[in-house]
Amino acid sequence: MLIGQVIGTVVASRKHDRLVGSKIQIVQPLSPHTREAEGGPIVAVDAVGAGVGEQVLVVTGSAARVAVDKPDSPVDATIIGIIDQFDIEE
Repeated sequence: MLIGQVIGTVVASRKHDRLVGSKIQIVQPLSPHTREAEGGPIVAVDAVGAGVGEQVLVVTGSAARVAVDKPDSPVDATIIGIIDQFDIEE
């Protein structure tokens, strides 16, 4: 799992049949310690209705397909939660 921030939305008029009806977002991964951008943005299916600017939890790999109940779909990343707050003890 990773922490990220939704920075944009993808609109695709044509997409794979198993993605029809799915909201697709662009997520910038964040360092949990500094909350700064870490690496490049990723594209993720949104399973929870997150909006631009919200911090989110993202799963990748096979867990991403399970999270959207579509094990045969071409999904690499799925937003599975909207973060209200997170703290790290030093």
